Amino acid sequence: MVTPRPTPRPTPRPGPRRIPHLGPHPALPLSLALGAVAGWHIGPGVTWLPGVRGALWPGLDGRGDPSRVALTFDDGPDPASTPHFLRALDALSVRATFFVLGSRLERHRALGRLIAAEGHELAVHGWRHDRPWCPRPLRDVRDLARAADLVADVAGRRPLWYRPAYGILTGGRWAAARAAGLRTVLWSAWGRDWTATATPEGVREEVTRSLRGGATVLLHDSDVASAPGAWRAALGALPGLVAECRARGLQAGPLADHGVLRRH
Repeated sequence: MVTPRPTPRPTPRPGPRRIPHLGPHPALPLSLALGAVAGWHIGPGVTWLPGVRGALWPGLDGRGDPSRVALTFDDGPDPASTPHFLRALDALSVRATFFVLGSRLERHRALGRLIAAEGHELAVHGWRHDRPWCPRPLRDVRDLARAADLVADVAGRRPLWYRPAYGILTGGRWAAARAAGLRTVLWSAWGRDWTATATPEGVREEVTRSLRGGATVLLHDSDVASAPGAWRAALGALPGLVAECRARGLQAGPLADHGVLRRH
């Protein structure tokens, strides 16, 4: 028996050479879009740097009338601490601006009404004291509008000012403030009064180090986002700070009377 020989298979001929795709990579447009969103979101955060802010955006820095100093407090209202500040300010015959959190004002409306009744100004510090690492533009708009409406209801007048939590401004926060009719103001002097080691003397020294005519001073009337009991350092520093302002011929008061610059 003869075994048939297999028929040889033809050697495949090489096909046409493939030319590499020279157009943009499919993921490139997505990367560019994500980069643009990230830049829009966190780019304004550079204004947190005092040197940059003071040089380029003095209005955002809280720069105002050189014969005045704006005195501002963040993170209240707090029934455990804010009344102490109200009594101290009344004894000093000074009025101030309180940047309140909507979530706290909702729980302590009577205290908010007392702040306004004593001649102080209520402003918006956001709805909650959260960090803005993830873009949430729709929530920013909703929360700021909600906080501004609540302040208007409690104080009997629309708020003028907004200061973002942690002083970190984002594209979403900035746009939300404009939509709510609020003007964003940070500060030009602070007391570092939120730390566990803060003392009245240390807070006063820190403020006076950068205190100038037209400055906006940042302090805290609550420890909701600070070390427990840290507010006592700011409270203890108040008489000395007001005395220092008066010794320099500066009048301390709220932002509404400060004449904050509108452009550089």
